[in-house]
Amino acid sequence: MSWNPAIDPNCVDEASIDSIETLIIPRARDLGGFEVRRALPSAKRQMVGPFIFFDQMGPAEFLTNEGIDVRPHPHIGLATVTYLYKGEFQHRDSLGTNQMIYPGEVNWMIAGNGVTHSERTSEETRASGSSLFGIQTWVAMPAKDEDKPAGFEHHKEAALPFLESEGKSVRLIIGNAYGERAPTKTFSEMFYADAVLQAGASLPLPDDHEDRGIYITQGSITVAGDVFEAGQMMVFRPGDKITVTAGETGARLMLLGGETLSESRHIWWNFVASSKEKIEAAKEAWRQGDWEHGRFQLPPDDNDEFIPLPDR
Repeated sequence: MSWNPAIDPNCVDEASIDSIETLIIPRARDLGGFEVRRALPSAKRQMVGPFIFFDQMGPAEFLTNEGIDVRPHPHIGLATVTYLYKGEFQHRDSLGTNQMIYPGEVNWMIAGNGVTHSERTSEETRASGSSLFGIQTWVAMPAKDEDKPAGFEHHKEAALPFLESEGKSVRLIIGNAYGERAPTKTFSEMFYADAVLQAGASLPLPDDHEDRGIYITQGSITVAGDVFEAGQMMVFRPGDKITVTAGETGARLMLLGGETLSESRHIWWNFVASSKEKIEAAKEAWRQGDWEHGRFQLPPDDNDEFIPLPDR
């Protein structure tokens, strides 16, 4: 698909440095040779649009017979979004889903009233050395939808809108931007996209969304003459026209944002809800561990272990 004609490749940077409302430096956590950088929630910002959680996974290299093993764990009130740059892993959930994900594809799991899932490096991949690099986010569901039944969607790379022009490309993962809409079902207006810019290329942010942010995964960008490096998230003031320009090594960005939710959100462990009571109910259901008759079930083909409820 060609670049949307509404996007001028020679656009002028109209932003000022004051357009950056919040600058977030993610906190890093080493999970035993596998680093995760968490940008959301942060002390400065809980959410960007409906996005309430944002993790960079890796980049990591695994030796033979090694990989990730995230045991079955629960979610409520959100949808998880998994998008990979390199590597693969296997998603299993309590709906019976058993889905591999590869670079450029999207896994969209709607937790709703409750779902359990695991994420592991497949046995085939463990047979040789492998790598993993990607982003996982959570989207908070509106209060009217947070108790709906769980669901799951997987979309191949070819199904996602892809826009390109000289020096830049954008793959739309979720929502609507630049005149295109991704196939993933959403519950509020949002956008989430993977943008690759060659050195010196400029890209305007969508200006038809209330909340907008950028996370730099590789390279650097300039905004109003100031340079920002990989591993930083910027959240911009609503309504300002924003254009970013890639540095001398180019840049890879995740663009995100959308409509802000009208209700406040509580987040505890893997649970997101519009009330503390809903969080407490989910905690008790997971603590009871009634996998046959309770609120949560384990994935049918990954039910030998699970992550217990944290003490706090």
